[in-house]
Amino acid sequence: MFPLHENGMVSGLVCGILFGFVLENAGFGSPLKLTAQFKLTDWSVFKVMFTAIVVAAFGLWLLRVGGFLKPDAVAVPQALVMASAVGGMLVGAGFAVGGYCPGTSLAGLASGRIDALVFMVGLLIGTTAFVGLYGPAIGKMMAMGAIIDGDTFTDAYGVAEPVVLGVLALALAGVFYAGSWFERRGRGPVTAQEAVAGAE
Repeated sequence: MFPLHENGMVSGLVCGILFGFVLENAGFGSPLKLTAQFKLTDWSVFKVMFTAIVVAAFGLWLLRVGGFLKPDAVAVPQALVMASAVGGMLVGAGFAVGGYCPGTSLAGLASGRIDALVFMVGLLIGTTAFVGLYGPAIGKMMAMGAIIDGDTFTDAYGVAEPVVLGVLALALAGVFYAGSWFERRGRGPVTAQEAVAGAE
């Protein structure tokens, strides 16, 4: 955690505000951006988020190799394949219908978008319902396909980390190529003017 508070609450708040500022200024606070991603006409969201994942992966690896970060310094939750697949489909459907994710809905609300508030209320209702309905059946479903042999892909399958990073880099290049191809064939990315107009 950034050393502003021993449990990271202050650093989390500061980083969250900065993250929201960047999201809004990049146009990601507009629901048009996310819905255009699902229509395959604007790949900005996928490009930015996948780039962040790959940069973080390379950065953490370099920090470990350089001795600046202990191997067990970052907590990695257990991989729950079935839970991730089902949850991903449900969350993705919510993103497609609502036009927001949790982060962009906060950025949208901060910029005065009422639909972002509606999305956040729905998010809270859905989360509360899941907690209330959680039971043995959901627990068993979540445990299906769980990877218990290691915290990371490298630990679980014995693939060298540079190989995994190389695959990620190739996948990132593929995302940019495919995204640009779809954008050229379609109407192109949502412009800043369109994002503002869509919020009015």
